[in-house]
Amino acid sequence: MRAVLLSLFAALPALADPPSWDSDARILLEGVKAIGAPGSPGTVSVWGAAAFPVVVDGAPGEARFPVVAAARIGRGRVVLFAHDGYANPAELEKADTGALMLNAVRWAGTRKALKVGVVGAGLAGFLEGKGIEVVRIEPGKLAAAFGGLDAVCLFGLDPAAAALDELDRFLARGGGLLAGVTGWGWSQIHGGADVRTNALNRLLAPAGIAWTGDFARKSGDGFAAGDVPGAASHGGLAIDALEASAEGNSPLPPAELTRAAAVAVAAVRALPADASDLRARLARLARERGDRLVPTEKTPLRPADALDRFLLVALAEDAKLQPPDKVPALAAAAAFPGAVPRDARAVERDLAMDATVPGWHSTGLYAAPGQPVTLTLPEAAAAARLSIRIGAHTDSLFHLDDWPRAPEVSCDFPVAAATVTVASPFGGLLYLVFPDDCKLGTFSVHVSGAVEAPYFLLGKTTLDSWKRLRTAPGPWAELASSKVILTVPSSCIRDLDDPKSLMEFWDRVLDAAADLGQIPKERRRPERYCADVEISAGYMHSGYPIMTHLDAAPRMASLAAMQKGDWGLFHELGHNHQSGDWTFDGTGEVTCNLWSLYLSETLCGLTPEQAHEALKDRDKKVREYVKAGADFAEWKSDPFLALTMYVQLKEAFGWEPFKEAFAAYRALKPSERPLTDAQKRDQWLIRISRATKKNLGAFFEAWGVPTSEEARESLKKLPRWMPADFPAKR
Repeated sequence: MRAVLLSLFAALPALADPPSWDSDARILLEGVKAIGAPGSPGTVSVWGAAAFPVVVDGAPGEARFPVVAAARIGRGRVVLFAHDGYANPAELEKADTGALMLNAVRWAGTRKALKVGVVGAGLAGFLEGKGIEVVRIEPGKLAAAFGGLDAVCLFGLDPAAAALDELDRFLARGGGLLAGVTGWGWSQIHGGADVRTNALNRLLAPAGIAWTGDFARKSGDGFAAGDVPGAASHGGLAIDALEASAEGNSPLPPAELTRAAAVAVAAVRALPADASDLRARLARLARERGDRLVPTEKTPLRPADALDRFLLVALAEDAKLQPPDKVPALAAAAAFPGAVPRDARAVERDLAMDATVPGWHSTGLYAAPGQPVTLTLPEAAAAARLSIRIGAHTDSLFHLDDWPRAPEVSCDFPVAAATVTVASPFGGLLYLVFPDDCKLGTFSVHVSGAVEAPYFLLGKTTLDSWKRLRTAPGPWAELASSKVILTVPSSCIRDLDDPKSLMEFWDRVLDAAADLGQIPKERRRPERYCADVEISAGYMHSGYPIMTHLDAAPRMASLAAMQKGDWGLFHELGHNHQSGDWTFDGTGEVTCNLWSLYLSETLCGLTPEQAHEALKDRDKKVREYVKAGADFAEWKSDPFLALTMYVQLKEAFGWEPFKEAFAAYRALKPSERPLTDAQKRDQWLIRISRATKKNLGAFFEAWGVPTSEEARESLKKLPRWMPADFPAKR
């Protein structure tokens, strides 16, 4: 079966016609109105003529992606679930999940008297309870277990090569397969590997069905079912509709075409490399669209640009599947992350690496779009779970309405040999990435084929050498220390004369953040900030790296600007230092601002009112809040109102009680940590009261923050405290 790529669209119905899979889907959905959703399910993409969606996520009016899908594969049949937890007994009891599982086994097995092989005791017991003959299979003995079976159930299992070959033959002679994989989770477990490389995906993708790396959107606690999913959830039909739209013949109205484009994007990201006929069709269509496939900040691709959005993704996916010497430079790369000057000279460098520091290691080099770059490492690196990254811009934009750049512009490549050649259609800064437990120590890596990028490392790069480095041709630059790394457009640093003073200030920012959080100032890895033309959520967001919009880049790279304070940059750093132990419901956007306040005060000399406009009228807001009854729901919905409670504690007692409380939390044993929201509020009351040596129970009550009588009673020996000017409740 794998040797023959099925015709992807030859037998697909028109979108206006009833789906050709209608009768099969109705059998699978008999008695099924809704199913559960274990954990965070992924999605399945279908694009083949004999593949079809069974249950989809989302709601009417949205693009809807399969979470359960099925296919006929020659004489065989498969049903895929987008989470391996669907085989757990507790999940089978939720809604009509068990009914769907039973229908799927009977449909895949095709006979009334079934004999089903099952890996895993939970599902085996469920099927036995329904009168089905079950053969329990040990995972390591799967290859020898297919004889005499009508169907097999594999959930959360990566079959070995021998078992995969037997499964292939089993399906060819009419066997059935039920399988569950959480695509995004599989990718994480396998070091960010493309889910297309999953063993079962490699087996099934030629039939036009595969798990994706995306997340499903639940409807409440699960997914609505019962109705046969519409053709717009079928990637192949969606692609056909988009192609027809280029000729003005789309069978779908504009709103539905927009939704179909999202499904088509998911399908093309799941297509195997050898889907050559379809890829050739899409490449021809893309060439005809030309500059329309180059989004910019001024001319983003919007939902109405359904065909162009799809084609841009199709081009990028096809490029990533090419051998390094065949990867093209996409036109969109010139707009973002940017073009390398034509006269830029590729260089060779020997770089020292310290693998004891986990995460991204900057090389000071830039991979030009479509340009192969070769790295030579020690032999031991091939088995050390290293990866090579091209591009600092990791945020995905697929879910956003507007795309001012291609939705995915960075690439990861696993290191599976001592010499690795990589290339990206978009280009980007070049990194080596080390896992947390890397045992390679320090070593040298030889890099050839990349161009130089502006790179300043505090304590190593001299100001004299910086004068040359800041003119390097790479369009993105990095300013680094052992504590923080800033990734900004090179245009921001071309005139930067003194990166040393700037990065010394940034080191003080990181040291102060560590001081408040009571963590070591010497970090296991540097924090990272990265500017982007668009990010996945908000104006900035925390993470690794902390992401900002481009307008923050000049501030990050300016000592004068940073000395004036930057609430947003400090806020996101605060998120990276937050602990769930003392961040209860309503304070996710509050306790991070303790870092904004602390850094603004200690490094920039700012009062709360100077640090953020929203704190200027805080006393008036408190009076109005208390007068209205001090409703905790309102407190939770207004981050700056809630922050004022913390400001009052700081103004009365200083920062030391916060540091003492945070240190106490860090010293807790696992059994002592709060689990529920109520426990978090109680512990925060108790620990901050002990740190201030005051009974703050009445203070919490006045603010409307609920705590238990037991927690308040435990503080009765401490003197009661309230701010002298706190307004009284009516």
